[in-house]
Amino acid sequence: QVQLVESGGGLVQAGGSLRLSCVASGRTFLGYAMGWFRQAPGEEREFVAAINWSGGITDYVESVKGRLTNYRENAKNMVYLQMNSLKPEDKDVYYCGAGRNAQVLAGDSDYWGQGTQVTVSL
Repeated sequence: QVQLVESGGGLVQAGGSLRLSCVASGRTFLGYAMGWFRQAPGEEREFVAAINWSGGITDYVESVKGRLTNYRENAKNMVYLQMNSLKPEDKDVYYCGAGRNAQVLAGDSDYWGQGTQVTVSL
């Protein structure tokens, strides 16, 4: 089992920044690809970003490329999502996930955090 806990969400004005954090505990963090996903009420969860076990490979959904940066610190069992130039359409609950590379890139995960709310005002 891997337990994931997100933090860092909040209310920010359009154009502002937030950094989401996710701390992992339990099984070896190093063995997992990590992903960030988001979900609006009544909608399906959407893939946002993924990073492989070493941090050397990242992938992003097209709508966030150039604005969001996904990185990890394996020594601290942490993964981060730096969010810049936020837009109102980025408003969602953001979830951290852990799984195999292909699984995470496909929008799925073996383990999920509880989510953190991001709200972007005009």
